[in-house]
Amino acid sequence: MGSLVWLSSSSEVDVMAHGLLKYHFFGHEVWITTTHVSILLVMLILIGFSIAAGMAMRKGTMVPGGFQNVVELIVEKLDNMVDGTMGRNARKYYNYIGTVFIFILISNISGLMGLRPPTADYGVTLPLGILTFLLIHYNEFRYQKLKDIWKDKCSPLPPWLPIWLPINFVSDVAVPISLSLRLFANVLSGTIMMALVYGLLGWFATIWPAALHVYFDLFSGAIQTYVFCMLTMTYVTNAIGDGAETK
Repeated sequence: MGSLVWLSSSSEVDVMAHGLLKYHFFGHEVWITTTHVSILLVMLILIGFSIAAGMAMRKGTMVPGGFQNVVELIVEKLDNMVDGTMGRNARKYYNYIGTVFIFILISNISGLMGLRPPTADYGVTLPLGILTFLLIHYNEFRYQKLKDIWKDKCSPLPPWLPIWLPINFVSDVAVPISLSLRLFANVLSGTIMMALVYGLLGWFATIWPAALHVYFDLFSGAIQTYVFCMLTMTYVTNAIGDGAETK
């Protein structure tokens, strides 16, 4: 079994996801891996923060201070980000985009806490991409007419000549794959780079790699979080189109 925490003093640094606990489910062998444990710890952090934020807001004052100020600042910045991209459709997606943003961000920077980032596992990023895919086409069929959808799928040729239909279909299917692979590859590459630094330099890499953590964990992690959420909002907004005005 692999270690959940990779330490700078270890000569056996490993970035692979490893099985920690095995059990059988309907005749199939199932493993609890380091990725599951990392996700659980990230969720506990988010749940703990949510409980603390809820308590702070219930006891909040008109002039915020301390922790209440931090909570309001986070909510305000996330809402402004959604407003700036989704416009009149933003209100319905405040909670979803905010939750996804915080989950991905904490997952990406969890390497600073000695964890293997959950988003370095494609089994985590692919479901996030599939959720975006489902949101896109749910809104597409809800807010657009079937003839408009057909016309769009046949574009740039006329709808009575659907030569481009298969190509556009492949383009739609590629959306969750590209979203998930971009996030997964960037986080995994940063994890591998830091593991190589610690594994090759050993005890010599005790303090100075902090600068590399700032880039690979904080900067790159924040950028990839923003890109994933921004693309999700853009795709969903395009799927809604002008149909929301008539609903």
